[in-house]
Amino acid sequence: KHLSFFSGFGPFRQYLVNSSWEAVKELSKRGLGENIDLRIMQLPVVYQKAKEQVFKIWATLRPLLTVHVGLASSTKALIILEQCGKNKGYQEMDACGFHPEGGCCMLDGPEKIESTINMKTLWKNISVEGIDIIFSRDAGRYICDYTYYTSLYYGNGRAAFIHVPLLSKSVTAEFLGKALQTIILEMLKQCGEERE
Repeated sequence: KHLSFFSGFGPFRQYLVNSSWEAVKELSKRGLGENIDLRIMQLPVVYQKAKEQVFKIWATLRPLLTVHVGLASSTKALIILEQCGKNKGYQEMDACGFHPEGGCCMLDGPEKIESTINMKTLWKNISVEGIDIIFSRDAGRYICDYTYYTSLYYGNGRAAFIHVPLLSKSVTAEFLGKALQTIILEMLKQCGEERE
């Protein structure tokens, strides 16, 4: 069995229910087939704590793939596939009122790290009825981008990040869980799962 790890985020600001965590819980109910051991975790919207948790995931579990899901509050009904994480520019305060020293994720880290998953190919090969999916190279310089960069750093690029919209009448947690399942099964094909 291959271990795959998924995280969503907890509440922050006015978002008392974070759609990213609701979507990940739904995905967990659905599963990814019998040869994938799917584990999930809610990350706090706190730079240092999120970083520690991500380090722990890679150091102790060594998953085949880690997929982080975040809330893109500004977008309409869009799912955004993020290609890379950025190291610098983190000036926005987290839920505890802190931001990283120097606005930097890893002092010795490269400027950006690309995912080994080709999100552009994924984006071209996939469609989910009822919602638009877009490809992006900028995950936004907040906890999402910070977590993504950290995970790419510790996981040698074997991480992915997906932004999901706020929950609404048409975009339910069930709907997002199903959409994630479709997207991640396609991602796992890129990881060479089908060859085994």
